[in-house]
Amino acid sequence: MLSDYRIRAAIILLAAALIGGSALLVSWLRSPESAGALIGGPFALTDQTGRQVTEQDFRGKLMLIYFGFVFCPDACPTALANMTDAIEQLGPAGEDVVPVFITVDPERDTEEVLRDYAEAFHPRLKALRGTPEQTAEVARAYRIYFKKAAETAPGEYLVDHSSIVFLMGRNGRYLTHFTHMTLPEPMAAEIKKRL
Repeated sequence: MLSDYRIRAAIILLAAALIGGSALLVSWLRSPESAGALIGGPFALTDQTGRQVTEQDFRGKLMLIYFGFVFCPDACPTALANMTDAIEQLGPAGEDVVPVFITVDPERDTEEVLRDYAEAFHPRLKALRGTPEQTAEVARAYRIYFKKAAETAPGEYLVDHSSIVFLMGRNGRYLTHFTHMTLPEPMAAEIKKRL
């Protein structure tokens, strides 16, 4: 039989664990990070002007990030057009949102190609590329699938890829996402809640 001392000590330890655990749980539930998925993270890429860019360059702004490739026939231009229109619908508040395009085809999407492509969409669009290793790393961080398809002719191929627009917070953390088919109006409405 346990002594009174051991019983009291066990009760005190159990109560302390419950109170401490409850405090930690409440603290975790109240933190904005608890609602976020494990999407995003550090990256070091090059923009369409040849400038090195990291995720830190976007702190203080919301980011709309889309992974794709310039020679994409439909999903990529649709996503970027919807992102552009959504930002424009926000008016002056849209200045706090940076549209970002990260290529999954750095072999063909050179700085020059990305520069011309970005100009067709939003004036503040950051078109980013990296080495194959950097591309694979940032895709893993954002849980993006991509794979080069078989060539239909020399140098002509498609890239199968996830088609998701990520909304990232001012601290770089994941907030929500959209499909490439999400229309500008609901996208703008969701972004406005986070401004």
